Amino acid sequence: MLLPTLAVVFGLILLVWSAEKFIDGAAATSRWLGLSPLLIGMLVIGFGTSAPEMMVSVLAAIDGNPGLAVGNAYGSNIANIGLILGLIALISPLAVHSSVIRKEMPILMLVMLVTGLMLLDGFVARWEAVCLLLALVAFIVVSIIRSRSQPDDAIVSEVAETLDSKPMSRGKSIMWTLVGLLFLIASSRLLVWGAVEIAVRFGVSDLIIGLTVVAIGTSLPELASSISALRRKEHDMVLGNVVGSNLFNSLAVVGLAGVIAPIEAGREVLVRDWSVMTGMTLLMILFAFSWRGRPRRINRLEGGILLALFVAYTGYMVSVVIMSR
Repeated sequence: MLLPTLAVVFGLILLVWSAEKFIDGAAATSRWLGLSPLLIGMLVIGFGTSAPEMMVSVLAAIDGNPGLAVGNAYGSNIANIGLILGLIALISPLAVHSSVIRKEMPILMLVMLVTGLMLLDGFVARWEAVCLLLALVAFIVVSIIRSRSQPDDAIVSEVAETLDSKPMSRGKSIMWTLVGLLFLIASSRLLVWGAVEIAVRFGVSDLIIGLTVVAIGTSLPELASSISALRRKEHDMVLGNVVGSNLFNSLAVVGLAGVIAPIEAGREVLVRDWSVMTGMTLLMILFAFSWRGRPRRINRLEGGILLALFVAYTGYMVSVVIMSR
């Protein structure tokens, strides 16, 4: 039991470090290639913060553990909203200025509803996974078009400031992108092996491990990125990280895993995990949008509600593990 536990711990540490290096390198490389700050913020950073989930889920699907893949994706979405957004808003209320992010949130809600329909039969077939990936491609294309017609969005200056705070030469940015990617793969492999071994030893499903330990671990890069953005008072970056990451998790992570191996998801995934994820997504949207002149901000009370929901869900999942022993 010691070796799998050490594999998970060191895998998570290495995963967080490599994800940070990969995001920094990819963002700087994109800037050298001439991509706009808006596009870097919407796609490159959003993709980068979901890279750990993608790596872990792809490797889990290849190893024949699709439950770990879908658990990682949905569990990370719950952690992103409840743990990260809730905790950050509890520390400091988040003002929402970016119209781009406000337009992305209804898209995220639509994706939640579509995935719910896919889970009705307890199975994500390959053709459904392909549909998710096609939806991701459509989202990327729309984002590129939008970045050209909406250059003055509030998030633009925040992304530019983030890039300016970590200047890199062209060679260094490429190097860190490749090094980060290499260690992402290695750390994900280590983490998947350890997580599956722990699941077997405890006699619980890989889905439960994916929804808890692995999901929280792969969300740590988003937490680090959000805390860094909060220090610079870049509130739109915090919300943008969560919304972008959850979009990529729902489309790319589940889509890639489902293409590799069809995902058999029990009814509990729809009733328990999808319902919690979708409910928290709806709450995030309600908190972030303006209603009857209400300022666009997620206040401490609302952040506390999101965090409390995450704690309650995680507590329930831990009780499931304890009761199964």
